[in-house]
Amino acid sequence: MGDHKDLKEQPLRVGAAVRRRRRALDLTLAVVAERSGLSVPFLSQIENDRARPSSTSLEKVADALRTTAVELLAAADPACSVDVVRAEGPEPTPEPRVRSLVRGHHQMHASEFTGDHDAGREFQYRNDQLMYVADGAVEIEAEGRAYRLGRGDTLYLTGGVRHRWRATVADTRLIVVAVAEHVEAVQDRSR
Repeated sequence: MGDHKDLKEQPLRVGAAVRRRRRALDLTLAVVAERSGLSVPFLSQIENDRARPSSTSLEKVADALRTTAVELLAAADPACSVDVVRAEGPEPTPEPRVRSLVRGHHQMHASEFTGDHDAGREFQYRNDQLMYVADGAVEIEAEGRAYRLGRGDTLYLTGGVRHRWRATVADTRLIVVAVAEHVEAVQDRSR
């Protein structure tokens, strides 16, 4: 039944990328309309994916947003809303490996780490992430503290937190879900 079509065959929804960029710059549709020479209603239709801009219009929008059409397209969402990523072969391998659980360019990124990896490697992501232990156990060092997590445990890290982790049990499976780097996350630290 075709779980997934090649992303190259699917149209991109550039509207969300335009809206994210406009809001990140704290601009109104009226300001973008003035800068681009396009109408507010047309820009609204683009942002809501009710109109597909020509390459010329997209370049005008990109110029008004101080970026390029290529960058807007790179940040665009694929039109497909459902994608299945099947489990890899049934044979477990003794070597550590990483498997992407999401294909394409989306607002969220998810990976499955099986086994151990370079425990000395430090990570720091711009946006928030969640770490979930599917099997085994890990030790995560973050903000100067060590956290021991077992099967079913999660750890949430806000963007910018430096951390490192290591598997403490053979055949550990760690799922990491993160807000993609291209997404401008809203930072509300007042809570």
